[in-house]
Formats: sequence, structure tokens, C-alpha cells
Amino acid sequence: MTDLLVLGGSGRLGMHVLARAAARGHRVRTLVRNPEAVQAPAGVELVQGTPADIDDLRKAAQGSEAIISALNNSRASENPWAKPLSPPMFMTDATRDTLTVMGEQNIRRIVVTSTQGAGDDWARINPVLRALIQRSTLKAAYDDHHGVDQIICASDNDWTLARPVTLSNKPAGAPLRAAEAGTDKPGTRISRADFLQDTVEQGTWIHKAPLVWNTRG
Repeated sequence: MTDLLVLGGSGRLGMHVLARAAARGHRVRTLVRNPEAVQAPAGVELVQGTPADIDDLRKAAQGSEAIISALNNSRASENPWAKPLSPPMFMTDATRDTLTVMGEQNIRRIVVTSTQGAGDDWARINPVLRALIQRSTLKAAYDDHHGVDQIICASDNDWTLARPVTLSNKPAGAPLRAAEAGTDKPGTRISRADFLQDTVEQGTWIHKAPLVWNTRG
């Protein structure tokens, strides 16, 4: 059993992470702005606050052995091209503060949700798509992911950057595949319920940023 702090636990991905961690018997805590508005799985502790406030992060992280960050930038709708609502560089700032708190509280392990094309994977994205991203509302999200990538990779913590391909709401079940960028051809989808937890439990992919996908579907 591991004491886990999940950041972004009220989000579309984060809710699946909470459920998966609780079902596996971990003690799970998540930081949410309005606990009354969140229907968390049984046994998950809701701590009121925001990852944008380092004191809230300090409070939520107490006693944690590992952190899973499922933070993402809010948009006006689920459409990936929708108008961004989060403050500029929200994830980057929250990640920087999270690493500070980890140092203060001697927490070593962190697994962070990134995205395909972030950091050094940017050069592998199709040039036409890169140009489209740079001229769209997605630019702000990618700038933020690049910032998170830079901060995490410079850390001496036991970090993993999980770079999923396009996230799907399909049920879990198809086998999970992970590989360092450029070493294998990834699939096109990954279920929201299929990743992050294994890397914490198994201690895999430390100081690496694998692409992650389902082998079917």
C-alpha cells in the first residue's frame, strides 16, 4: 500500500486515476477546489485547495509517498481546439511548486501526465500539425506542457513523464504499451483508465518519458 497524492483528481482523467488507485488498495488523497462538488470513489480523501497555491500543496502532500499529476489545462469544452480557460503556464507553475514541496517533505516519486509531442518529442510531430498547433488555441497548452517537461527533466526526483497518445473514454482492457519516443510506432488511442498507476507500483520508467498507448482500438 502506498500513500498517494493525486493532483487533478477532479478532472476527466483524474477521476479514473482516483478510482484505479483506490481499487488497488492505496491510501489516496486529492486536492480539489470544492469537495462538495466532487463524487470521489469510496476511501479517497478530498482536501480543499488548489495546486496553484503552494501552501495548499504542502497541506495535501503531508504523509504522501508518491504523487501522480493528472493536471491539465481547462478548456471551454472537451473539443481540443476550444478556448483555454486556465491561467498561462498553470501546469508549469504548479509542477514547480510541487517539486518544491516534495523536497521539503522528502517525497521522491512523481509521475506526471504529459502529452505526445511535448519536450524533445516535439520534433517528431508532423510539420503540418506543428504549424497548425502554433496557430491555434492548442499553442498555450503545448507551451505549458513544454514547461512542465523542462522542469521535471531537470529534477533529481524519481520522475516519470507519461506521454499518452490521444486519450479515449473507451473502456479499459486492451493491453498497454509504452516505449521511448522514436523506438516504436505508437498506436492512436489510450483508455483514460489504463496508465500512470503501474509506473508508481512497479517503479518503472524512472527518469524517462515514454509514449503510452493501447495495442488495440
